[in-house]
Amino acid sequence: MALTLKINGTEHSVDVDPDTPLLWVLRDVLGMTGTKFGCGMALCGACTVHMNGAAVRSCVMPVSSMIGAEITTIEAVGETDAGKRVQDAWLAKEVVQCGYCQSGQIMSASALLAANPNPSDADIDGAMSGNICRCGTYLRIREAIKVAAQSKSKAEDAA
Repeated sequence: MALTLKINGTEHSVDVDPDTPLLWVLRDVLGMTGTKFGCGMALCGACTVHMNGAAVRSCVMPVSSMIGAEITTIEAVGETDAGKRVQDAWLAKEVVQCGYCQSGQIMSASALLAANPNPSDADIDGAMSGNICRCGTYLRIREAIKVAAQSKSKAEDAA
């Protein structure tokens, strides 16, 4: 069945079963391999994408539920203000170790900052819960989110 999805600002027609998880459409049908498979049960966060700006787990989202939604993947999150700030902070704080979970971490952090430009530690914990980092870079992740949040404040001050 042909379905039309808007991903990273571009419409894509895909001929898949409506129950196919978005993750597999992104990776196997469209070749967007930045979104990772981790657990397949929405427990690890590696497959996180944005649906209308909110962080969602693509491994359990049937593609039919995404029709009409604005989907953003790691491939385009840097084109958003929050995504660019998060990516810059990730590099500045040297967050990445093995990198496998990082696309999901960045997507969750970007959604947080887009919705809440000055998150508290509790806000960060809530938004990032369920994003597992097997290398244990949680302290660097938290620091990078704080740096990204502060960079917005500096940009606003300059305006």
